Amino acid sequence: MAARTYDTLSQAVNDLIARGYKDELTLHEECVVCHGSSTSLHPDDFVIDEFHRFEGDSNPSDESIVYAIRSEKHGIKGILVNAFGPDAATLNQAMVKKLSIQR
Repeated sequence: MAARTYDTLSQAVNDLIARGYKDELTLHEECVVCHGSSTSLHPDDFVIDEFHRFEGDSNPSDESIVYAIRSEKHGIKGILVNAFGPDAATLNQAMVKKLSIQR
């Protein structure tokens, strides 16, 4: 399967939702939290299926990344949107390692 590309963050989110990534996820220091089920996903509990980075046209510091995340263990398939660069959240080492994807 060819890698998907998007021009905007909203295009990426809408396509991921259409492909079944419906859970809303939030990043915390030690885990990712699923709002619908209040489930905490620690680094060993989920996989990142894909990610997409975006930079704002008018402000290079307006950077974000969207992750397509799946947890077979908890039956979760969702989207995490987060800042990267100078505005990135403070994370523990395990979360930094999990979210640092090199492709």
